[in-house]
Amino acid sequence: MTTIIVAGVILILVVLIITAGVKVVPQSETRVVERLGKFHSVLQPGLNFIIPFIDKPKVIYTRKYETTGSFGRGGGLRVSTTTVIDLREQVYDFPSQQVITRDNVTTEINALLYFQVVDPKKSVYEIDNLPNAIEKLTQTSLRNVIGELELDETLTSRDTINAKLQSILDDATNKWGVKVNRVELQDITPPESVRVAMEKQMQAERNRRAEILNAEGEKQSLILRSEGQKMSQINKAEAEKQAAILKAEGEARAQVLRAQAEADAIRNVADAVSQSQTDPAAYMLAQKYIEALQTMADGKDNKTVYIPYEATSVLSSLGSIKQLFTNDQ
Repeated sequence: MTTIIVAGVILILVVLIITAGVKVVPQSETRVVERLGKFHSVLQPGLNFIIPFIDKPKVIYTRKYETTGSFGRGGGLRVSTTTVIDLREQVYDFPSQQVITRDNVTTEINALLYFQVVDPKKSVYEIDNLPNAIEKLTQTSLRNVIGELELDETLTSRDTINAKLQSILDDATNKWGVKVNRVELQDITPPESVRVAMEKQMQAERNRRAEILNAEGEKQSLILRSEGQKMSQINKAEAEKQAAILKAEGEARAQVLRAQAEADAIRNVADAVSQSQTDPAAYMLAQKYIEALQTMADGKDNKTVYIPYEATSVLSSLGSIKQLFTNDQ
């Protein structure tokens, strides 16, 4: 009976030893194994064998967000110890911290850090408490970068700040076996007084832009109105010009027609006078005298008309004119 008990205990111990010597590592995870306190190997994903009680996985610190209570309430960041090294890309959400810009404005900034362990041996032996080291390095680097910028540049240059932080942190963590892939600034919160001043500045800027737009609109309106008046005046002047030209052409044409008519009348009279052997010049002069006498005698007031002596020679031709018409009849 005693032999059976001893055999059972030995069997249980053998099973426990074999179980302790067999390590199954999930994908994207690894463990650093020490043999008698000295680095021995890095376990690969899958089935691995170690010597129980001689080979031990290295204990490291990890930083994870843990939830307590229902619906995840009451949770927070927890720093704990483990032997598992996660090779996947990890995200550290750092709490907001106060930084001072170059123009002495205190601002709260919240940053996100995306990193990945690429060399498990270095991440264990080159730095103690890797999560805490990354957090402190990110905070100090963020203060240095923001301290070189003014508040306006900080608010408008997130991509530049992210790229600069990523470069600084990647260089610093390279000897720790860590690759920093990305840095993101979540929130940039200036003081309340600065936010109020910025809102007033933005409102003033919007008002200025609105006034500029109104002035530009009025300017364009005046320009278009003046252009319209200009074209109207040009068209009016062009129309008056054309009307004056047409009027002048009409008057010239009328004068030509009157001249032609007078010429034809004179020619007819001359032909008639020549047939009656009367001097045409004397005839025409007598006709003009008669018209002038009619004009002077047409007035309403009583007038005394004096006929010059030289006019008697002209009037003497009236007999010839009368003879001319008598012959025509």
